[in-house]
Amino acid sequence: MATNTFSLTRYRQEWFGNPRADILSGLVVAMALIPEAIAFSIIAGVDPKVGLFASFSIAVIIAFVGGRPGMISAATAATAVLMTPLVADHGLEYLLAATVLAGVLQVIFGILRLGSLMRFVSKSVMTGFVNALAILIFMAQLPQLINVPWLTYPLIAAALAIIYLLPYVTRAVPSPLIAIIVITALSMIFGFNVNHVGDMGALPESFPSFHMPAVPFTLETLKIILPYSLAVALVGLMESLMTAQLIDDLTDTRSNKNRECVGQGVANFATGFIGAMAGCAMIGQSMINVKSGGRGRLSTFIAGLVLLILVVVLDKWVSQIPMPALVAVMIMVSIGTFSWSSIKNLKHHPRSSSIVMLAVVAVVVATHNLALGVLTGVLLSGIFFAAKIARLFSVSSTLSDDQTVRTYNVHGQLFFASVERFNQAFDFKEALEKVVIDVSRAHIWDISSVSALDMVVLKFRREGADVEVIGLNEASATIVDKLAVHDKPDALERSLDQGH
Repeated sequence: MATNTFSLTRYRQEWFGNPRADILSGLVVAMALIPEAIAFSIIAGVDPKVGLFASFSIAVIIAFVGGRPGMISAATAATAVLMTPLVADHGLEYLLAATVLAGVLQVIFGILRLGSLMRFVSKSVMTGFVNALAILIFMAQLPQLINVPWLTYPLIAAALAIIYLLPYVTRAVPSPLIAIIVITALSMIFGFNVNHVGDMGALPESFPSFHMPAVPFTLETLKIILPYSLAVALVGLMESLMTAQLIDDLTDTRSNKNRECVGQGVANFATGFIGAMAGCAMIGQSMINVKSGGRGRLSTFIAGLVLLILVVVLDKWVSQIPMPALVAVMIMVSIGTFSWSSIKNLKHHPRSSSIVMLAVVAVVVATHNLALGVLTGVLLSGIFFAAKIARLFSVSSTLSDDQTVRTYNVHGQLFFASVERFNQAFDFKEALEKVVIDVSRAHIWDISSVSALDMVVLKFRREGADVEVIGLNEASATIVDKLAVHDKPDALERSLDQGH
């Protein structure tokens, strides 16, 4: 269980509590990372080594400083697509500088504890995020499923059969790893005419080294890279925190979201100095890791380290891995990631929850922007919640026996969404000597509600009635004392002037 205090015992357990499964799952992830890192480099418009070195660096560093053990971070499409215009307009060196700055911003966000904002993400948004991710993961495989040699399809089917059937025989080794090994061996023996990892792009021939971004250290440079760095920092953190929450739910453990923010920042900052691009958590690879038994920091570290060894030292072997084997692994991840129960629950869940979930899916699939989908979901959740709370608001009234005093009893939350119903509840033309507004069963939240209270009190006073507001709780009294004007010395005169 992750807390805000550092415990050496817990940290050691996060590293070595599950070594065998972590090492094996890390191997699976390392192989699955290679084609994706190359593809993301192509998206950003840079050399394949930029994405491959980023995946190595980010995974290894986040293993030490991240807040969610077992989560895989590397180069991603979400951050790569944001960098494409920067590379096109200014070149690779500005991308590296933007990566360093994005890391600094993420560290600042972590120190400011922005990771705590995850509590505002509803279950419906999370479900929509997961379903959209599953669809995107599958869609990303389409280039390897369309206009490809016919042998691709039986090889994918064979790999999926191994992935799903082998666990019934043994769980000693992750079935995706066996699938990759078997399909690769068959392809090498029989020389199958299918796409291979080597067809995706050239693998690097040397290890990464320190590289200072060659950009002018000026305000003009900052103006160029800041918008990109801010976008990468925010999108990267949003995707990382959402993935961390998902892994929390899958493993029934907790993570430190603010530490993860700082960890992502440290990883991106360092990555910019080895000639590599920014990244963030990868939900697809994280799902592969978890489903292959990975739980600890060791699995993330092994994934990054083995990735580097594979692409630099064993590049001739790795380039011969058939793409159908890796596509099968990603299809497994897509199927396993999608929340199939959410389709059945559409009939039973509240309509507002279903609308939020579907909206997130629609926006993410349409834009391929996870952050935009999540923001849409959070915004809709807030609107639906405000509307629901506003419906629980009511005002009732009683008239005294001598018909000179009316008491209005306010029930519920008085805020911007319930202000209209509050205003409509009063009869300002009724001839009264005194009006009592009892808010003992209500709470005043914002400037809109204080302004509405002001208007009601002053309207009654303009009609000649004495007005008393009673029952303010401590928080409501504080905001009313600070913002209200109805008890100011010249409030009535000003309202009369405005009325004329």
